[in-house]
Amino acid sequence: MKHFLAGLLAATVLTASAASAADFEPAILYDLGGKFDKSFNEAAYNGAERFKADTGVEYREFEIVNDAQREQALRRFARDGASPIISVGFSQAAALEAVAKEFPDTQFAIIDSVVDLPNVRSILFKEEEGSYLVGILAAMKSESGKVGFIGGMDIPLISKFACGYTGGVKSVAEGNTVLENMTGTTGAAWNDPVRGGELAKSQMDQGADVIFHAAGGTGLGVLQAAADEGNFGIGVDSNQNGLFPGHVLTSMVKRVDNAVYDTFKAGQDGEWSSGVVTLGLAEDGVGYAMDENNEDLVTEEMKAAAEQAKQDIIDGKIEVHDYTTDSNCPY
Repeated sequence: MKHFLAGLLAATVLTASAASAADFEPAILYDLGGKFDKSFNEAAYNGAERFKADTGVEYREFEIVNDAQREQALRRFARDGASPIISVGFSQAAALEAVAKEFPDTQFAIIDSVVDLPNVRSILFKEEEGSYLVGILAAMKSESGKVGFIGGMDIPLISKFACGYTGGVKSVAEGNTVLENMTGTTGAAWNDPVRGGELAKSQMDQGADVIFHAAGGTGLGVLQAAADEGNFGIGVDSNQNGLFPGHVLTSMVKRVDNAVYDTFKAGQDGEWSSGVVTLGLAEDGVGYAMDENNEDLVTEEMKAAAEQAKQDIIDGKIEVHDYTTDSNCPY
């Protein structure tokens, strides 16, 4: 009888564990532009898919088509018992804060913003560090000494990319010129490839021969225009080297995929924590993409310069300016 009871107890514990695993259901809410934007949202999607492939755990997802859906979708996820729930993008901060207060026992995370609540993990990136490296590559590739930057929505986060990029460009030669344009001041600025192409054409007319975009879907127009003119674009967030092979010099990758994967995994393993997580070069949170699509575009000398700067930034020998803490870009 003793052995029977012990076996029954063990079976009960195993069943409870299996039930707990079955109850684990993470969720992700993409921002405007959708999960196949070839950029920011798609990086998040790739992280969620990698988690599913590695663990066999399904996740819930939703692609919003207007601002009002953010809070509705988050609340529905929470009511249905999903956790952790990841909001992709700074624009979701207000919605997430409201819903996280209503569901204090649910784990939430947000990318690119800080929501100071005990059940929220805020994930930030040192975009300026990765942008500095692609700035070096752009300056070394340029034949005119003029390069461009095209941002999406005119906000401090995107100026953070621009400032770091300018720092890298100027580190190669102080006399280099960086032309800069933002696409707009509303969320529509992320999804206007026609306007992106127009801005890129204008910069190229002024002599820019390498253009870095941080503009979401709008940036696809930037890359297309650069390719059409026989110049070079630089992608962002996801590896966009393969979009226009031979004309995308590199991509400033932002490892949103790792952030999503790690947040889901921490929730599954019972190791989830709140607070602010900041990912830079040292944490493999940002970087530049090399693959078969651009290996012939980036010389060994260019790569060596970027790698040296990367190590110097990690070691603290180079401190890249963070526009979000000081809006006076010194470059």
